[in-house]
Amino acid sequence: MPIATPEIYNQMLDNAKSGEFAYPAINVTSTETLNAALRGFAEAGSDGIVQVSTGGAEFLSGTRVKDMVTGSVGLAEFAHVVADKYPVNIALHTDHCPKDKLDSFVRPLIAISQERVDKGQNPLFQSHMWDGSAVELEENLKIAAELLEQAAKAKIILEVEIGVVGGEEDGVANDINDKLYTAPGDYERTVEVLGSGDKGRYLLAATFGNVHGVYKPGNVKLRPEILKQGQEVAVQKLGLDAGAKPFDLVFHGGSGSLLEEIHEALGYGVVKMNVDTDTQYAFTRPIVSHMFANYDGVLKIDGEVGNKKVYDPRSYLKKAEVGMSERVIEACESLKSAGKAL
Repeated sequence: MPIATPEIYNQMLDNAKSGEFAYPAINVTSTETLNAALRGFAEAGSDGIVQVSTGGAEFLSGTRVKDMVTGSVGLAEFAHVVADKYPVNIALHTDHCPKDKLDSFVRPLIAISQERVDKGQNPLFQSHMWDGSAVELEENLKIAAELLEQAAKAKIILEVEIGVVGGEEDGVANDINDKLYTAPGDYERTVEVLGSGDKGRYLLAATFGNVHGVYKPGNVKLRPEILKQGQEVAVQKLGLDAGAKPFDLVFHGGSGSLLEEIHEALGYGVVKMNVDTDTQYAFTRPIVSHMFANYDGVLKIDGEVGNKKVYDPRSYLKKAEVGMSERVIEACESLKSAGKAL
């Protein structure tokens, strides 16, 4: 199937919320990690989301060019071609974008999609994230409102972060403190400024103790009830029936989370969960095994010539693709999206 159209992406998110499952959003940094994600989704029978961060986008453009927009466009164009060969729907997304990179990352990409839509085509990316967690709430929401209007015109969904995800990702570091929990007043103000879909659909990365990075299961102290509280605040604000879930929620920093906590979060309206740290390891581990097992072939030791069959990058990158795809399948099963492709 081709990359998801705006209509298909909306249907994907609707199905996830009503079915109480979420899509893994897999960070990729190369065509090979993209192929691994696509393979994993296909083998799990799950639609999914592939995303690129600011650092990943820069890396994708090459170590000499180092341009986030160039890398993002290159990856997206490649994805539009290869995803057509897979039997699942894939949405393309850009991950955390802080204020100082909006003009060199998200805004130019929205403009590119607007040009495509004006020509009767689909947007290049299906959603973009504005990470305003480092600024005060009112400034965060002011920028979010401006971006939401632009995104809606280009048939794109905006993701916003209200609260702070702790730990470090792509050079963005946050302390682990009380700001890890989105407050009731923050939810209410978000509805007041951004609406409930009438001004454009948005995903809300509310925080409930999430931490980026590497943690053993049980070490991350999550409070999923914070998400339930946020939905209840929005329900009251909007005058909806009890039990409604007006927010489309996103789960960041999932490494080390207990499965029961993840499943509880799904019941509160989480439709997207970012997966990066675990898939990075799953991609790298088979390469390490290959190098250790074939050290005398990948290195020209004592004047020997090595073994071309084992230092050919394809020999170990194929293994890496399979290793990462298996972790993607696991993520689909954990998030209950496996077997639920449209």
